[in-house]
Amino acid sequence: MGIINQGILGGFSGKVGPIVGFRWKSNYYIRARAAKVSNPRTPRQQEQRGKFATAFNFLKTMKPFIRMGYKEFTQDKSAFNAAMSYTLKRAVMGSGKDITIDFNRTLVSMGTLMPVFEGTAIQEKDKMSFNWQNNSGTGNAEDTDIAMLLVYNKDKEMAVYDTEAALRSGKHAELPLPDSWQDDELVAYLSFRNADGDSVANSICLPISIAEVPEGEAEIQAESTDTTYEKPLSIKKAKLQPHIAVHLSSAPPNNIGTCRCET
Repeated sequence: MGIINQGILGGFSGKVGPIVGFRWKSNYYIRARAAKVSNPRTPRQQEQRGKFATAFNFLKTMKPFIRMGYKEFTQDKSAFNAAMSYTLKRAVMGSGKDITIDFNRTLVSMGTLMPVFEGTAIQEKDKMSFNWQNNSGTGNAEDTDIAMLLVYNKDKEMAVYDTEAALRSGKHAELPLPDSWQDDELVAYLSFRNADGDSVANSICLPISIAEVPEGEAEIQAESTDTTYEKPLSIKKAKLQPHIAVHLSSAPPNNIGTCRCET
């Protein structure tokens, strides 16, 4: 039964004949009732549901990040729905039971702010170091733009992120990682938002380099039983305090080996 709130010409919620009324963001909308499906488990329908579930399970691990990353697209739909729509169209690949996400094509943020064109990510034990070129002054990029970092663990289906990691002018930021992630396959994303937070850049998927401990240092660490020494990084620290989150689904040293960000 539908309920009319402002007289016969006002908005309504509920079902009236073949239409459904609902309210979203202080506005009322109507749509046709969904038709009954005689066979809801056809191969094509099951495949579409598999694609939807794959995209949803990926994005739900980073909902707060997505809300900020897709903020420019919240006029007609929610940020999460906008991210779902893009991911389903551009990043979910395969068919049947072989449905996967192309992490290189995924955007964890999307908008009109100028992104960076050169960036790297280096995994060192319990942290990921991000580095980029300061392209302030190019387009609408500014020194005060704020870096947004995200690392997704494909093995554990978890994400860690920081939406206030450093300034664009800082050219470097670090994201702590759980200790149990050292041997897992990770994906790193770098994005930016302006100081007001109303303009966001398209995220970029960075190639990850794995930091290897030199043989001399490895021997020293093996012999040490009471004290662990860690080589400090001679990199300028970000001025902003980190806001890091971890969500579940259900450093630069010597000798760097590079791996691509691929599925």
